[in-house]
Amino acid sequence: MRHTTRSAVTLCAALGLTAAIGSATASAAPAASPSGARAVAPAAVRQTDAPVLVDCFWHPQVRPTDFILACGDGNSRLVSLHWDTWNADSARATGVNVVNDCDPYCAVGTFHPYAVVVKLDRPEAWKKDPRLQHYSRISLTYPGARPEQFGPVVTYPLWN
Repeated sequence: MRHTTRSAVTLCAALGLTAAIGSATASAAPAASPSGARAVAPAAVRQTDAPVLVDCFWHPQVRPTDFILACGDGNSRLVSLHWDTWNADSARATGVNVVNDCDPYCAVGTFHPYAVVVKLDRPEAWKKDPRLQHYSRISLTYPGARPEQFGPVVTYPLWN
């Protein structure tokens, strides 16, 4: 009986510690969002009626300075974004696309910067909050050097 009680107390203590660590980790998770990205409260976005850009963490963004294109591995990211326009139809920015060459494989690859012009368009209702419009397409135009496997203009659908 004494051994069973001691085991039960130890198990409860371990579970309590695990729960405390787990909740501390979960509450720290939003801090992992990209630096420079500005999550905007949906009510604030609705007041402007401009579409949002949805990031990898499902946060609506307006004029972010950074944006991860490759959510799964982070091997392509937009940085130093400067927005010229952001309106109901489209948005346009200049910045840098930092891309991992994955040579010889992604974990040890090298990141290379490429000047880029970013265009967002095709606003549509956001499935998470249909009262908000989000840009559903992104186009990257490389005015100079570009990643080897990319054309001068690359267009992707954005997640909804």
